This record gives sequence, structure tokens and C-alpha cells, in this order.
Amino acid sequence: METYNSFKITQQQLREAAKVLNLDQSTIDLLSWPQKEFKYTLPVKMDDGKIKIFHAYRIQYNHARGPAKGGIRFHPEETVDTIRALAAWMTWKTAVVDLPLGGGKGGIKCNPKEMSKRELENLSREYIRAIATHIGIDRDIPAPDVYTNPQTMAWMMDEYETLTNKHQPGVFTDKPEQVGGTEGRRDATARGGVITVREACKTYGYDPTKDYAIQGFGNAGQRAALLHQEILGGGNLIAVSDSKAAIFNKNGFDAKELVKYKLTTGSVYNFPGGESIDHNDLLELKVEVLYPAALENAITKENAGKIKAKVICELANGPTTPEADIILQEKGIHLIPDILASAGGVTVSYFEVVQDSYSYFWSEEQVHQRLDQKLTKAYHSVQEAINDKKVHPRLGAMVVGVARVAQACKLRGWV
Repeated sequence: METYNSFKITQQQLREAAKVLNLDQSTIDLLSWPQKEFKYTLPVKMDDGKIKIFHAYRIQYNHARGPAKGGIRFHPEETVDTIRALAAWMTWKTAVVDLPLGGGKGGIKCNPKEMSKRELENLSREYIRAIATHIGIDRDIPAPDVYTNPQTMAWMMDEYETLTNKHQPGVFTDKPEQVGGTEGRRDATARGGVITVREACKTYGYDPTKDYAIQGFGNAGQRAALLHQEILGGGNLIAVSDSKAAIFNKNGFDAKELVKYKLTTGSVYNFPGGESIDHNDLLELKVEVLYPAALENAITKENAGKIKAKVICELANGPTTPEADIILQEKGIHLIPDILASAGGVTVSYFEVVQDSYSYFWSEEQVHQRLDQKLTKAYHSVQEAINDKKVHPRLGAMVVGVARVAQACKLRGWV
């Protein structure tokens, strides 16, 4: 199977958007690469008393519209190009939903599944000691990502505040509520995605109460399973997958019971009533809505022609390759691209920074209402670009995001 370089894919997406926007070459060159990249070598004391060396990164892709914003991953196969790609997508994502932020991303090459809680805390704090001078509420605001969580952010925030001797919780988002986190953050990514599905179904006449499937049953996938039924008034969840298993039931699963089982056992494997299927087969099921919520490059030119979903809502970052975008467009499948579909998380993270800044917090209902307004407006801005420029959905979203970032760069006199 062909291997894909996520950063080369983002650069290709940028070039396509730049062509539609008729951008000059200097602007394209500026937006094709991160503005700042940091590489760190971290010595961390392990439980056995030995020192282990970890390699870590923080990339600030573009800050024309505001401080960099983006998650921190702990992953055994982390690469600098993956982080560059994710930082680029964050740049376009914050612009698509019109937040006063840029894009960034961080990562540590490690296997968190083989580390104790104490070792993860030591690693988290060591990382902050390395990057502290490069982050801040007016520079770069990290958040959790793959294999990091609110507890990770609490450790990192505490280390940062210890180093700076200041209380400034807004430097990290998706923290526990007890230390400055916001209501409504836990399900924000999935909620934003389901809101865009609602708007797509209204716009194109699809029926969200029919069958749907979810690839990737982590936080976003689990929340989508529940919110699809809550927000869209029904739906039959016929298939889900995680790293260990993919299961199918044509009559549908009880979403609440499935989430409870996953949280209890760590996998959907052997869930009662679930027939084991191949991971790739899940993507090709005949469903009204498909949620890719795992990792990059799940939908490629090899399998795009076999996909039968009517709507694809990308809760993962970069699950579809550029060649697959064209195939899906030709098949008449409506794709809601990641930089729009998964923007609920960064939107509510922005709300968290705002609330932290003046120490006054909104109710969950207020957060949900403001998120709905932001994502609804963003969905229709992208639809306007799709219709106006006669382009496929990802290119439409890229056109909106890239145009806003390019305009900020030009107003600043950078290009």
C-alpha cells in the first residue's frame, strides 16, 4: 500500500487553494512552511531510576491572525512532517471558523501505553520546561491531542505557572474545570461535527435518522455516537471500530451501552451482538453518514471508489487524501472536511481562553449555543465558496481559510 506524507498533502491542498484564489508566489511560499519550528531532546527519569531520552517538537505554523493554537500528541510514530501537517491544518481550521488564532502543534515520540502515570507526568513537565519560553497566551496556546488529556494539561499548566510564577491558566486549554477548564469542552469536537452534519442534511436533503457508522471510537467517536441521535433526532449506529476491533450489526447498536462497554473494557471487541468485520470494510458500508474519527489517510484512491456513504464527516485530522477527494466528489458524496467538521474542539478551546482571561465562566448551555452559531455560520461560508468557485468541499474550506490567513499576512506587510 502506498505511504502518504501528510505534510506534502497539506502543501498540495494549499497550492490548489492558492490557484483558485490567484495568490502571488511569495504568499504561497510563505504559507507553504511553518514560521517557527522547535526540536527538543528531553531526558526523563523513569520509575526504574534510569534516564530515558525522548524526542519532542513544537511547531508554530502561522501567527498572522493570532497566537498559535494546537494540540500536543504523545505517539510512538510521531514525525516532524506529521506535526507540520497538523499545525498547517490548525491554521486553516481556526481561520475557517473565524477565530483570532493561528495554528500550531506539538508532539513527543513515546509510547504512553508502556508508561506509568508518574512517568507521563515527568515527561509532561520536562516538555514544558523545554518549550516554556516559546508559549504563552499571546504566543502559543497548547491543548491535548492523541494520547494526552485534561490531566496532561493540568500538569503542564502547573509546570508553566511554576516557571513563570504567574497564574495564567489560559495558556493551556481543555483543562479540568476545577483549574480553569470550560463547560462543554469534552464533547465539543463531536458536537461541532454533528452540527455540520445537521446543516448538510438540511442543505442536501439527506436523512440523518438512517444508518451511520463511526471509524475510530475514541473520545470524538464515542461522543459522535451519542450526539448524532441527540442532535439529529435519531439514527441507527450499525458499525464502529477502534484500534483492536471493528464490529457490525445491521439492526444497530445501543450507543449508550456501546460507549459504556468501551470505557469499561478499553475496546469494542466482543461487544454483545456485534459481528466482527474488517476495519477497511467498515468504511465501505452503505450508510447515510460516515464519521472517520481515527488517524490520517484512511480514505485513499484505493478505497474511495467503494465508499457508499452519502455524507462523510471528518472528525479526524486528514483522513482523506487529495486523490480520494476527487473520487468522492465524482461519486456525489458530500464530504465535510476536517478543517470544518472537527473545528468544534478549537472553537470551545478559544471560548476557554476568553473565559480564563477575565475569570468569568459561561454555562454549558451558553457554550453549546455559541458553538452552534460559529459552526453553522462556518458551514455556510464554506458552502458559498463551493458554489461560487465550483470546487469540491475540501477545496472550498481551504479557499475560505487560506484567503483569511493570506489577507492577514498582506495587511501586516509580510508579503
